[in-house]
Amino acid sequence: MNNATLKERDLAVLWHPCSQMKDYEKYPMTPIKKGDGVYLEDFDGNRYIDAVSSWWVNIFGHANPTIAQAMKDQVDQLEHVIFSGFTHEPAIELAENLVKITPPGLDRVFYGENGSSAVEIALKMSIHYWQLMDKPEKTQFVTLENGYHGETTGALAVSDVGLYKEPYETMMFDVMTVPSPDCYYREEGESWEEYSRRQFVHMRKLIEEKHETVAAVILEPLVQCATGMRMYHPVYLTELRKLCDEYGVHLIADEIAVGFGRTGTLFACEQADITPDFMCLSKGLTAGFLPLSVMMTREEIFEAFYDDYETLKAFLHSHSYTGYATGCAVANATLKIFREQPIIENNQELAKHMAQATAHFADHPNVAEVRQTGMILAAEMVQDKKTRQGYDWKERRGMRVYEYALSRGALLRPLGNVVYFMPPYVITPEEIDKLADIAWKGIQLATKD
Repeated sequence: MNNATLKERDLAVLWHPCSQMKDYEKYPMTPIKKGDGVYLEDFDGNRYIDAVSSWWVNIFGHANPTIAQAMKDQVDQLEHVIFSGFTHEPAIELAENLVKITPPGLDRVFYGENGSSAVEIALKMSIHYWQLMDKPEKTQFVTLENGYHGETTGALAVSDVGLYKEPYETMMFDVMTVPSPDCYYREEGESWEEYSRRQFVHMRKLIEEKHETVAAVILEPLVQCATGMRMYHPVYLTELRKLCDEYGVHLIADEIAVGFGRTGTLFACEQADITPDFMCLSKGLTAGFLPLSVMMTREEIFEAFYDDYETLKAFLHSHSYTGYATGCAVANATLKIFREQPIIENNQELAKHMAQATAHFADHPNVAEVRQTGMILAAEMVQDKKTRQGYDWKERRGMRVYEYALSRGALLRPLGNVVYFMPPYVITPEEIDKLADIAWKGIQLATKD
């Protein structure tokens, strides 16, 4: 078997996500045979550093032996069982582990299947809770400009990415969107904290005026990933928690992409010292091995649904693989690695090295900004650095970097004109240096007219 044969077979039967399929005529896909640590290997023997953790899920490297063994052991015993009326040890253990390590007060775990489903669970539970509290008028959600929360209908409704959302507007409920605290737009000399505080005025004004009809605010803590790894200061979260408490509004933290060590702490909310009312987790939870998500909430929200059957207060939401035993076993193995190894401390050192290896990017005449939060680093290419005028999206400059990187042994999948690193935590300083060199040369090539 080789790359060419698999490409031909693939294009005859498959429809890939986030793709204009005609693009594969110009940008051929790469069939992958196996993974090993930070590397992916195709059927022709080429190896690529997975700089984006295969859509941000693979935190401990491909084919991690510890996690693989846990998965095999569980499959030999119990692969899955209906989670209504039945339970099993992996799900109980995982819930206990998560309650211990997440922000204090998140004491109840509801299982989903992927990130979008976790968001849907949080949205539905918030709306339902307010009905049980005799506040049925609280039906609206507040979101951030350029936020992204998934692609099922509810998750997409509370997102703000027109390219993904606009064709389906007739299927969705209305939301209220406020300007983002995205620090890319701060004034010269203005700090991240100053700008984030300034942007918070918009949120405060809306909640003060509309809180009686608002069920919850949903946002991605610290990094808006899908819209270009845009970042903001933790003070925004601190102030938002106070505001939600003041006006009786739920706070939903979507930590699907930023949780489990990505931002320099185990969870991004830790950097603001807050506990949300709902926290959505997925991606790194199972380190790229299996789909699984959780939605965590407070005991008081659980108690609102706890009553006699005849009251019909139960939260009737389910998935075929709710509480998936094999997925839970994999997640427990993932958390065990966090417990037994100094992952966060190591990440902090790797993040410093990443910053040093890419520091010179800021001097490039077509790089407007190099920004970083923990193990997420992004460089934004622009046409005019002084005015920050971006390139025409039709020029697809980011894809030029992507093509060059593949030819040099790296998977650097751009977000428009943003080139970013979000690698597995097992990457070495030497591999970071290699990525930085490839990205630098790719940017130079991409910005040539």
